Amino acid sequence: MDYIHVNEMEFYGYHGVLMEETKIGQRFRATVSLAVDTSKAGKSDDLGKTVNYAEVYAICRSIVEGKPYKLIEAVAEQIADALLKEFKEFVSGVKVLLIKPDPPIPGHYASVSVEITRGQFV
Repeated sequence: MDYIHVNEMEFYGYHGVLMEETKIGQRFRATVSLAVDTSKAGKSDDLGKTVNYAEVYAICRSIVEGKPYKLIEAVAEQIADALLKEFKEFVSGVKVLLIKPDPPIPGHYASVSVEITRGQFV
């Protein structure tokens, strides 16, 4: 299996349980990995035979910057579902890592994140 990775996309969204998260918003970073057979695209050099990275970015952006969710688990689920549906011809599985770098909770840590895998991802 081959993989396409779109790494560390950054967006601004209003997801969270706390009121300040839904009013002020915050940054989110997303990395998606798509399980794809890239051999046809690699042999033909034809974008029509693979996943368009710009479209992946646009889908992720529309979800993270769109409807607010309480949980980043829900945001990650929406991303995975949308990518599997949009690219069903090419993608057999997807992994989504969604990072909330600055959650408003006390303590010292780099970030909080959720990683989900959907479909066939070996």
